[in-house]
Amino acid sequence: MDGQQPWRGIGLILAAVFMFALSDVVTKYLTARWPVPFVLAVRYLINATILLAIYLPTGGAALFRTRRTGLVLVRAGSLSVASIAVGLALRHMPVGETIAIVYLAPLAVMILAVPLLGERVAPLGWAAVMLGLAGVLLIVRPGGGLSAQGVAFALLCAAATAVYQMLSRLLSRTESTQALLVFTALAGLAIFAALLPFNLPDRAVPPFDIAALTGLGLLATLGHVLFTAAYREAPAATLAPFNYVQLIWSAGLGWLAFGHLPDPLALAGIVMVTLAGMLAALGSARGRRPNPADTPGSG
Repeated sequence: MDGQQPWRGIGLILAAVFMFALSDVVTKYLTARWPVPFVLAVRYLINATILLAIYLPTGGAALFRTRRTGLVLVRAGSLSVASIAVGLALRHMPVGETIAIVYLAPLAVMILAVPLLGERVAPLGWAAVMLGLAGVLLIVRPGGGLSAQGVAFALLCAAATAVYQMLSRLLSRTESTQALLVFTALAGLAIFAALLPFNLPDRAVPPFDIAALTGLGLLATLGHVLFTAAYREAPAATLAPFNYVQLIWSAGLGWLAFGHLPDPLALAGIVMVTLAGMLAALGSARGRRPNPADTPGSG
């Protein structure tokens, strides 16, 4: 497209996935101290408030009109499931390993797109799937020391994220990016607000944690905004592989924040998942129009 600036787009996508990785670290810190639905209720409240402030003045009532409302709500609900699943996973597991498992989702979407959307997968794509699965097996191998409960929650997050991304592809044909983002934020807010009476903190939240809760909402929202802006500056084929830098950010920030360094086999697995995602993205991004609402990571 005329007027696009690929290097600016790459910079924006790298900044976006850095925001997502930071939000994963903050989520791990907060969910170790507070009920997961409480943390997510605050996050989605901030997210919804910012998105409405951005889009409502120009979009008006049209922002809430969708052609396939049922699927829009299913998509939003699937991201809420992914959010609570990754929050619970991060309670039990390190950041890097958790996010690497979650990044099975794009590979699952590539497989599901064959029967559901009629897309074709090149031999390189199937090789990427096998490489990614092998990498995850290295991460979750018996004797690796990871919590079975944490692995189960991470796999649930990957499954819910796959549904979310699949519906993002489908709905991008009929719905606006702004409507999808706002519906997702409002649905998440409604779901976690409903759970809030059963998950209120049993003590006063200290100022540092209030700042962390606020920061989590800001980081997640800023990540989405930067991600959307990146795709205005560069084509999907250029940007898609850089989404997987989030795995590197997550492992590095997890080490800095919590002192956890993956063991050599787990680190090899994370590298394999990263390379598999990049290979798959290089192949698939050239064949479809991107939807900026189809963000990577754990939601």
